Amino acid sequence: MSRTSLFRVRIRELAKEQNLKLKEIADRSGVNYNTVKSYARTDEMSMADVVALIKIARVLGVSVEELVEILEE
Repeated sequence: MSRTSLFRVRIRELAKEQNLKLKEIADRSGVNYNTVKSYARTDEMSMADVVALIKIARVLGVSVEELVEILEE
């Protein structure tokens, strides 16, 4: 039986620390702006595109582990 974890993507706070706008993150990462915006505005989610998370993490200069906060397993 597979379990899905709930998690939060910390894009808003990391972007704020680096004075980046979501549009800049989208442009630099090559991830669609609506995807970045969706991840930044959702307080918890259970599924995300791992490739998109890796690209966003690279732009923000953090690991995926630092970008994603596990809320519930």
